[in-house]
Parts: sequence; C-alpha cells; structure tokens
Amino acid sequence: MPSLCRDCLKRFEKERRCPQCGSPRKVEHAELWSLSIAHMDCDAFYASVEKRDNPDLADKPVIIGGGKRGVVSTACYVARIRGVRSAMPMFQALKLCPDAVVIKPRMSAYVEASRAIRAMMEELTPAVEPLSLDEAFLDLTGTEKLHGAPPALMLARLVRRMKDELGLTGSIGLSHNKFLAKVASDLDKPRGFSVIGEAETAAFLHDKPVRLIWGIGPAAQVALEKAGIRTFSDLLRWDQAALTARFGSMGTRLWHLARGQDRRRVSAHEPMKSISNETTFFEDTSDPDILDGHLWRMAEKVADRAKAKRLAGRVVTLKLKRADHSALTRRVALRDATQMADRIYRTARGLFDQVGDQGPYRLLGCGVSDLCPEAEADKSGDLLDPDAGRRSEAERATDAIRRKFGPDAILKGRALR
Repeated sequence: MPSLCRDCLKRFEKERRCPQCGSPRKVEHAELWSLSIAHMDCDAFYASVEKRDNPDLADKPVIIGGGKRGVVSTACYVARIRGVRSAMPMFQALKLCPDAVVIKPRMSAYVEASRAIRAMMEELTPAVEPLSLDEAFLDLTGTEKLHGAPPALMLARLVRRMKDELGLTGSIGLSHNKFLAKVASDLDKPRGFSVIGEAETAAFLHDKPVRLIWGIGPAAQVALEKAGIRTFSDLLRWDQAALTARFGSMGTRLWHLARGQDRRRVSAHEPMKSISNETTFFEDTSDPDILDGHLWRMAEKVADRAKAKRLAGRVVTLKLKRADHSALTRRVALRDATQMADRIYRTARGLFDQVGDQGPYRLLGCGVSDLCPEAEADKSGDLLDPDAGRRSEAERATDAIRRKFGPDAILKGRALR
C-alpha cells in the first residue's frame, strides 16, 4: 500500500511506522500517488492565530466572537470539546465553557495569515480557489513533473510549512473531485490528511447522511427528510427527473453528488460576489441605540474586509429578521463604489430608517455587493454632504493608527452602544 510519512515526507510501502523517522503519522491509500484535487482547511483558524500570537492562551479555551449578545465566530478545539460551535449564541457558549477567553475578531491579523498561506499554495499550483480566508481548493493535476513529487507529497509539505513558518495547522482532503475533496478534509480534523479514491467512492458515500453535502442546511434537510431522503443510499433510489421535479436545480445536483460526480473545475479566478456581516441577538430588540451600535460595528467589519481585499462595493444591503423569522432585505445602488465604513453605515442606516418600526428584531446584517477594485472607489464625493470628504480622511488616518497600535487604539462613541 503506498504510504507517506507526514513528518519527514518519506515515501514507503507496508510499514506501520515511517522507516526513516519512526513517526506513526502516515497517510496510506491505493490511489495516493494518482489523485490531484485537494481541499485545505485551516484548523480553528481565527483561534489558532490568536494562540500563536499570545502563547499564554495555548492551553486555554478560546472563543472568537462578540459580547454576550453576539454569536461565536469560531472556537479552538479545547472549547469545541466542551460543546462550543460556530454560530452558537455567545450566552450559550459561555454556559458550556464559562472559563473561555473571549476575543473580538482581529480581521487584519487573519487576512495577513491568510495571504501568507495563499502564497504557499500558489507555489504549488496556479489553480487555487479560495472559499474563505482559511480554506481553498487546489488542483495539482500535471504538477508532478514541475515539483518532482506527486501532489500528495506536496500537500503534506504545504501543511508542514504552515506549521513551521506560520505556526498554524491545516487539514487536507485529497480526492478526484471538489465535492469529495471537501468531504475528506473534514474526516480527521485537526491536522488531518484524508483520501477518498475513485474506486471506493460509491462504498464510502452509501450510508453517509446527506447533510455531508456542503450547502445542505437545516431547511434543506427538513425538505429532504419529508421526501424520505436521509442518506446517499436514499438518494440513489430516485431517478434524476423525479429529483429535479421535486427540488429543482438542487435535485439535479443531488443526483450527481449521490454518485460521487462533480465536474466543477478548480477556478483560480472565481470572483467574490459580496462582503457582509450579520449578528443574531441574545434577546429580540427594537432598541434604536442597540441596533445603531451593532449597525456601525458591522459596517466597520465590512469595510475592514473590503480594504483588506482591496475591493469596494457599489450596492449596500441591509438585512433584518423579525422575531417570527420573517426577513426584510433592503438595498440601494451608490453613485460610485465605496469601501468606507462611514459611507456603508450611513447608507445602511438610511435603509433602516426607511423600514420604520417593524421590530423587534432577532437578526441584523449589512453588506456590500457588485464589487470592484478599490481604485474605482469613493471618487465623486457627495454634493449633499460636504463633510463626507473630511470623514473619509479621518477614517483613513484611523486605519493607519490601528494598523500601528492595534484595533482598539481608536473607537467611535457609537461603537460602545
């Protein structure tokens, strides 16, 4: 059986431990040297960056997120063992893990680490398709001649470099298409390396739950369960026409995925469509000060992400969800694109005022879309707001101070609401 030591990168056959360094950390698979589609997912990325930058947190449970009214962005594995999960309300997370260290997200630090990892991936292949700051697909087809080593070895070298040079870890999924590569990367986290070969695809998927499919959320699961579909074997009993008639385009996709088929290519130039942020409240609220404070903080986060990616948006969107889960969405197109928190906030606040008093609300969000390069942003100014230019200059100066002295060096009063 082809085997690879994940510590010293020795290739060998039929050994329980690496014959070169004695490590038990190996990956073995009959198709190990022939597969080339991979998914790399960093392990608890935000929390790992915080622990790397503050060694005192190494053995402590760490939660990245907002205050008691916020939700968990991510949690380290120490906290996850206690039951903390992403998107969990913060009050619930702190009940499960009262000794957790709660840290506000530092997007600039995460973006910097993400760029370093992305550079390492692009040394392996130009076909890198990021899904977020901490995960990406890679297509290493045809790279063996270039590197003098098969894709599996180069991927093991990638995560070793991430650990040695950046102090961060990741998990690898290797397969023959994107769907299965992403599934594989979740099989053995953290610091995993899992392989799903072509020959074993049908047997691997047979009894797996359909929630394994990326994008199948709670609502889709309910719809599938009503149709008697819980596992991939249930899906296989449906023909394509019936699935499409019942579920539309999702049904066609499910028919192919049930057979392990995914013809999507790894696209290095998949454009980002939007940048957004939202929060779910601990208690439904109509309090204008609380809502205004959250709206400003979200506008800042959206602006920070846009600036980090050197992008701007021409459309600002406001999202609200009422106590009965009914949703309100409002959007407006700007005269020219923006990446400024002040303009995003003022536009979203205007949309909120148009909605009127329809609360209480359980969720609030805002974002920008119709993205473009930052060079096209904030050019024309606002004739109806002569102070807009001065506020933009102040925001740029604030950004520079925060980069030098930290994200809390300067705070607006409304951010404290």
